[in-house]
Amino acid sequence: MSRFAKTLTGRVENYIALRRSLGYSFQKQASILRALVRYVDAEQIDGPLTQEMALNFVLSWGGTANGRVIRYSVTRGFAAYLAVYDPLTEALDPKVLPRSRAIPPPRILSEDELLSLLSACRGISPGYPARAMVLTPLVGLLASTGLRSGEVLRLDRADVDLTDGVLHIRKTKFRKDRLVPIHPTTLMALRDYVRQRDSLFPLPKEAAFFLSSRGNRLSPTGLQQAFTAACRIAGLDKGKSLRPHDLRHRFAVTRLAVWHGENADVQALLPILATYLGHARYSDTAYYITATADLLGMAAERAFVDGGVV
Repeated sequence: MSRFAKTLTGRVENYIALRRSLGYSFQKQASILRALVRYVDAEQIDGPLTQEMALNFVLSWGGTANGRVIRYSVTRGFAAYLAVYDPLTEALDPKVLPRSRAIPPPRILSEDELLSLLSACRGISPGYPARAMVLTPLVGLLASTGLRSGEVLRLDRADVDLTDGVLHIRKTKFRKDRLVPIHPTTLMALRDYVRQRDSLFPLPKEAAFFLSSRGNRLSPTGLQQAFTAACRIAGLDKGKSLRPHDLRHRFAVTRLAVWHGENADVQALLPILATYLGHARYSDTAYYITATADLLGMAAERAFVDGGVV
């Protein structure tokens, strides 16, 4: 390892420790910076850290355009820290790699499409019944609670209260725990899953609530593969692809549509929905009001009526 690579290793680890001491999880960022060290070592690059070096490192990664932007941003933050110790470190231009702000619109399933998806989950992989056993209640939980898929996958057995029907959601996107009550029918489905799971895996390998067919915690990749297969069986693989996260959007717009249909004060109820969904700002929840044409139409109609226009 070159002298610069050795120095960079120490600075990177100190920077990671500093950011974590400030309360940041800094997992993905740490991986990126350690990849920078490996790149410098493999290319036998001498210091200091420059704009050209940072760009070459970022562009050597074959991921998405926005992924490269994230890598560059992390590297730029580290460069500012490194400059304190090495004044020859170049200040990296923040405008070199602009990030695309385009967010693909969610696909909101109709009630019939959701039923078709759940039916497909129950029939997935007949030769591996454990796959359907976990996918069906998991997808049902996503649809009925609007949880993030990562939150569901991180659930441990102790986080699921099967008596009172409450989930303890930990390690959320904004690092805030919250309690999520669930519908009685969802609770019944989870209880049924637990009976099947414990019969199939009487000696669990870990504390995870949702297990893969091997008895380990179900991974994001495992969920995505099974979910994609179920969408194909349900005939939902035509046109815009469906993501597990789209079920979160469906939950939000469905709840908002119900409130609009009841002539409820939606603005007053948004904080409640925001808390349930684990949003940091109410505006994040308000975003869902434009998610479907029907919901937007209902909101517009309410606005006209409330304004005295008929």
